[in-house]
Amino acid sequence: MALLEMRNISREFGGGVFSSTPPLVAVDDVTLSLLEEHPSITAIAGESGSGKTTLARLLLGILAPTSGTVLYKGKDLTEMGRGERREFRREVQPVFQDPFEAYNPFYSVDHVLNSPIANFRLARSKDERREMVEEALRLVGLVPSETLGRFPHQLSGGQRQRVMVARALLLKPRIILADEPVSMVDASLRATILDSIRQLNRELGISVAYITHDLTTAYQISENILVMYLGAVVEAGSVERVIKEPKHPYTQLLVESIPQADPDRRWGDEPPQASYEEGGGTFAGCRFADRCPAAMDMCWQQAPPQFKLEEHRVVRCFLYRESPVTEDPDLSNVFEYSDAAAPVTSA
Repeated sequence: MALLEMRNISREFGGGVFSSTPPLVAVDDVTLSLLEEHPSITAIAGESGSGKTTLARLLLGILAPTSGTVLYKGKDLTEMGRGERREFRREVQPVFQDPFEAYNPFYSVDHVLNSPIANFRLARSKDERREMVEEALRLVGLVPSETLGRFPHQLSGGQRQRVMVARALLLKPRIILADEPVSMVDASLRATILDSIRQLNRELGISVAYITHDLTTAYQISENILVMYLGAVVEAGSVERVIKEPKHPYTQLLVESIPQADPDRRWGDEPPQASYEEGGGTFAGCRFADRCPAAMDMCWQQAPPQFKLEEHRVVRCFLYRESPVTEDPDLSNVFEYSDAAAPVTSA
């Protein structure tokens, strides 16, 4: 059963009757399910401007889709009653990229953590509330006595980010949408935060949508991955297969751009960059054609369908036109699931 799903979701910005420019297509016809019986970590990867964050905001219900449907437990988000939306808000929690923007500098950490407990009436006494807060802090590797009572400016970036994960945990979520959760912290703290996310998945059975431009961290903690380019998913499947043997030319360029300790690799040998000023409107062919080293005539004339290369891999690229075209739009059906995660329990 799908816990959270999006069916043929598209989102456009701009355009309209009085606009001289075509709309910007931020997300283009994506179908994806996060399954209740398989709590997993799914990476959504791509460059800045690829549509990752817009996809997360659609899943959170912050943005309404231009077309398509987002459902939680089979219920359309736009048709939920007050009680159903309250349950959705509790069980689907975000962890945003910038911990600085998530805090009010006039409130202490205690206020940040106590507010969701009060709003959702999760504790019957002050002692129970404090016990819940301290347990959540310990789960993300923070010492309560060194964290509570402080203001945001008195904490490091890594501590602030882990407080936000602890805040999400207090609500006993079923799903966490983590948007670039380690991009604002230094390398020494990334491993700690990523390990906290992995623990939440394995020990508490929480599904995680991990949004990132960093394929290295995506490979470290994810089971499956979607690679996005200008709003479209160009490759999807098992993270082991996609990162180790990328098939789409765009994925190959992303993997090649991962920094390596290679003295023969000169600084500045980056792949060609996208021109987002020129892109974003309607596309007759493949969106990646102007950057693709293997572009053919057909790539400029029509958009490639979704080819299934193997059990756990689909690619939108005419290089694989001899492979079967899959009629199933749900990308989660090519994902690979492990038994590492604990069974999901009701909140």
